[in-house]
Amino acid sequence: MEPDHLRTTSVFLDFDGTISTSDVGVHLMNRLADDHWLEIEDLFEHRVIGSRECILREWGLLPSTQEDMLRSVALEIGVDPDTSMLVTGLLQAGAEVTVVSDGFGFYVPDAVALLEVPVLTAAVDWATGILSFPFADSTCPCAACGTCKVAPVQAAASRGRTTIFVGDGSSDRNVAAHVDYLYAKDNLASWCQANDVTYRPFVTLGDVARDLGLAQPPVSDSLGRSASRAPAVDVSPPGQ
Repeated sequence: MEPDHLRTTSVFLDFDGTISTSDVGVHLMNRLADDHWLEIEDLFEHRVIGSRECILREWGLLPSTQEDMLRSVALEIGVDPDTSMLVTGLLQAGAEVTVVSDGFGFYVPDAVALLEVPVLTAAVDWATGILSFPFADSTCPCAACGTCKVAPVQAAASRGRTTIFVGDGSSDRNVAAHVDYLYAKDNLASWCQANDVTYRPFVTLGDVARDLGLAQPPVSDSLGRSASRAPAVDVSPPGQ
C-alpha cells in the first residue's frame, strides 16, 4: 500500500483494551467496586441494557467524587507501546486519527495527550461526581451508547473518506458494519467470527501499523505471520 492513500483515510481507535493494554474501566470496577458490577455487565453483554445505562450504573458503584483515587487506579494500566508509532505514522501519511471511547472516559485525554489527536468520550464533573456524555447521539439507530462511535465514522464517510476502525470490545460491535476496514481482537474478533463480519486480526497496534504499511514487519509479527504472508491492506480508492 502506498502511504499516499492514507491522505483520504480517517482512522478511529478505541481506547480500553485497544490503546490501553487492558480495559481500564474493568480494572476500576475490580479494584474499587463490589461484585454487583458483574451483574450489570452481564445485562449489557446480553443487550438487555445499552452501554450508556451500563456505564451509569457501574459509575454509581465507584467513589465518583474521589478524583485522585480514581486517576491513580486508572494509571495502573499502561498503553500499548506501539501506540505512538501507529498514530505518528498515520498522521505523517496524512490520515485523520480520532480516539473514541465508550467508557468512563476521564483517564483517556491524559493517556493520549502527547499524540495530539481528537478524543471523543464521556466527561466527569468532579465536584458532583456526575458523569455526562457529550458525544452521545440520540439519532443513531442504537441510541443507547454513551459515546456514539457510528456518528463520527459516518461523518467522515460523508466527506468521501475511507474509514478504518480498530477495536476489541462489545461496545465496538455497532460500528463494525459502518466502516470500510475493521481491525479486531479479543471479544470483538470472536463476535465478528460468529456473525460473519469481515475483519483483520491484530494483537498489538504494531500489527495494525505493519498491516497498513507504516512499519517494516519483523521476521514474524505478534500474530505469528511471516513478512511474506502479511501483505499491507490496500485502502486506495476504487479503481486505483
